Amino acid sequence: MSADCLRQFVLKVHSRCNLDCTYCYIYRSPDRSWRQRPHHADEHTMRQTARRIAEHVETHRPRSVRVDLHGGEPLLTGPEPLVAYAETVRHAVPDGTEVTVTVQTNGTLLTRPALDRLAGAGIRVGISLDGGTAALNARRVDHAGRPSWPAARRAARLLAARRPDAYAGLLCTVDPATDPAEVYRSLRALAPPALDFLLPHLHWGTRPPGRHRPAPTPYGDWLAGAFDLWWDDTTPGRPRVRLFTEIAALLLGGSSRTDAVGLSPIAAIVVETDGTIERLDSLKTAYPDAPATGLDVFRNSFDEALRHPRVAALRAGPAALGEDCRACPVVRICGGGNYAHRYSAVTGHFRQPSVHCADLERVIRHAAARIGEQLSVSSRSLV
Repeated sequence: MSADCLRQFVLKVHSRCNLDCTYCYIYRSPDRSWRQRPHHADEHTMRQTARRIAEHVETHRPRSVRVDLHGGEPLLTGPEPLVAYAETVRHAVPDGTEVTVTVQTNGTLLTRPALDRLAGAGIRVGISLDGGTAALNARRVDHAGRPSWPAARRAARLLAARRPDAYAGLLCTVDPATDPAEVYRSLRALAPPALDFLLPHLHWGTRPPGRHRPAPTPYGDWLAGAFDLWWDDTTPGRPRVRLFTEIAALLLGGSSRTDAVGLSPIAAIVVETDGTIERLDSLKTAYPDAPATGLDVFRNSFDEALRHPRVAALRAGPAALGEDCRACPVVRICGGGNYAHRYSAVTGHFRQPSVHCADLERVIRHAAARIGEQLSVSSRSLV
């Protein structure tokens, strides 16, 4: 198996959304390319994308690949196109490579029949929420300003009660104005097998410039509090928290499997509804066409995408970091943070420390101290 290959394919099924979240990094970003794209991926695009994935797998023979069906809101198509896309990819990929398919949804359109259809086709379902109460989800409203929480709560409860085998977990963007205990416990009450806490997609153009180390750490303080709640949670059914398990693995000498932390090459690529091959969606927050590669699945292979300079920049590890980051004592753990969070319109490049630099260092050192207590070693040896 080649180490230099893609293992995560984010396939856009629908390019529009039924919600208008106040912090959305797609529809409220400088990049407006979604306006020119078809609302949904057609069968021709699905088949050609599946062929390209199969071609890549045939060349590199990874043990597994992950297919994430995204939007917009993917369930605006109903479940059938999602099932068709998943089955088209699975049928195309050679034997010997496992294909895991997950749909990421806001939950508002997840009915019982839709869930049964998705789960029956072996598709896991993840839901994006800001917490487990109406107040915590006040920013997640539809285009008329109506709250999405009642429908999203029904979806999470439906997953937990009816098809826990298909429940991928909950994704939550951190808001330092909230209480981490309220967020963690309210999400925990929805019985997810996994949680992921995401730092908001800010960069040096959306947050006032200043010293990155040391600096106030509102997000780091929030995450440190959430880490303690999770670390000290000994009750049955404790969810995995991806950010925290990734940090712990890195502190103990492992590697990362996410673009949020660590220096492992990013193994994900995006295919839009028109077949365009793009870099990560988070880059939409930087400037118009920041994710663009000029490639598409009709003319180009995923190996060509890997060799594209813009994609290679995401996979360059320490070489993509600036001098401050390379000299930082926690760089092996934070990895410079999310690539999009390093952008500065002043310099026009992504070689600044993350806009969340101080926050990342705060939670990493806190996690190191807690893990060090558990191992009866000095936290100094972990970072």
